Amino acid sequence: MPTLPVSVVLHHVRSLYNVGSFFRTADGAGVREVVLSGITARPPRKEIAKTALGAEDVVPWVGTDDLLAWMATFAAGGGQLAAIETTPDAIDLHDWHPAWPVAVLFGHEVEGLPPDLLAQCHVHVRIPMLGTKRSLNVATAGGVVLYELLRRHRADASAAHGRP
Repeated sequence: MPTLPVSVVLHHVRSLYNVGSFFRTADGAGVREVVLSGITARPPRKEIAKTALGAEDVVPWVGTDDLLAWMATFAAGGGQLAAIETTPDAIDLHDWHPAWPVAVLFGHEVEGLPPDLLAQCHVHVRIPMLGTKRSLNVATAGGVVLYELLRRHRADASAAHGRP
């Protein structure tokens, strides 16, 4: 099965249930890996397993204590770093043209990503929000972003092969 050239980075995601949900969505979308840093819990944990339903055992993952170094290595290898954040300079998810491979960074459920990580990202991407609330639950946002990336990657692959 082809792997989506996407790394999901969770930094300071405090809810273990959200972490488990990310693993399940990562499995469904076929991402290449999940990267866990900061206070983000790492498997095995029963709370992660409850929402991951075994995906934490099949999706490749790595824990890092130095996310800035991981990001530098990823970028040096030609990868694009994308913060999923509602910053003033963020572009709409549907207007973004990712450069493959891409790492999508998700942060703390309330505080988001810290400034030092945001500064290292090539692009900031926001999910369009039409209601009064300006953000989604982090795991829900992950699902929206990962399936948009899957859709876009399939479209890019079809275009590269001359298919409509």
